[in-house]
Amino acid sequence: MLGWAIVFAVLALAAGYLGFMGLAGLAATIAKILFVLFLVLLVASFVVRAIRGQSVV
Repeated sequence: MLGWAIVFAVLALAAGYLGFMGLAGLAATIAKILFVLFLVLLVASFVVRAIRGQSVV
């Protein structure tokens, strides 16, 4: 998921550079959503592993 967020961020930068502002905005929004979702799932995974007594690292 983090990989897709990076792909959309790069796509947004490239589209913005080339002048496609609508596409750049959409790609940036998708990248933000995917990154936040990645962070939420990462924290949830750490919490579940800590509750089970497993190493979180």
